[in-house]
Amino acid sequence: MSAQEQEKELVASVEALLLRVVPGLAEQWQGVTPDAIAHIEQLAGRPLPHFYRWFLAHMGQGMGALTFPTLDFSARRVIECYTERLVEPHPRFLLIADDSDEMMPLPLFYDFDAQTRADALVTAREARGDEDELYDRFETLHEMLSWGALYRFRLSKMPQTCTGTFRGEPSDIQVFIERVMDSLGFSKPISTGSLCGLYERADAVMICKGIPRHEFNDVRSFNLGGASPGVLRKILGELAMVSALEVKVAEWSPALA
Repeated sequence: MSAQEQEKELVASVEALLLRVVPGLAEQWQGVTPDAIAHIEQLAGRPLPHFYRWFLAHMGQGMGALTFPTLDFSARRVIECYTERLVEPHPRFLLIADDSDEMMPLPLFYDFDAQTRADALVTAREARGDEDELYDRFETLHEMLSWGALYRFRLSKMPQTCTGTFRGEPSDIQVFIERVMDSLGFSKPISTGSLCGLYERADAVMICKGIPRHEFNDVRSFNLGGASPGVLRKILGELAMVSALEVKVAEWSPALA
């Protein structure tokens, strides 16, 4: 498969997931004009990642129900932040979301030193702060959006949820998780890197992630939701018994008796 075909397949899978799980998104999202995309590309000083061009063309003006509480991903706000010199152009970083949090605003940036899978790493930093003080979020924007959509619109609505961690050899964690989840009848709505896992079944959803460029790369946090505590216990039991992973549950919601 050519690189162009891989890019199209990636975008198609993410689009299908978002339209399926986010209520009314097809009627709500609003894209921007090619001129606006070209303006942001000029600010970046380099070609934009393929996925970000798709994102701007579909949600650069409005994200509908997918909108984040304090993060403004709109092309208008990105351009305003540069025009008002709240952010300075940088060959490595491109602002993709301004943060209106009153306590500790941390805008999101693309880090072009870490481009991958037709996308780039999403990191947070102070708008005019030290470029070495980074708070990495996801390896790609499309994983961040997909992870958030599954969490907000499927997993969090399940009758029973729990959170915790998987620990194991960094190179094996995702392999073990995917092998077990596949055996339990889960599907992967999109292809991801080794630091993000998205798994769906009619009665359960699991999302897990690790922090890019973090010293503790042997750990993945997970959120698991399902129809009952028994369903979740069976999934976690299989992960603990069949794989070489250490499974720890931090919290059940609702709390178990």
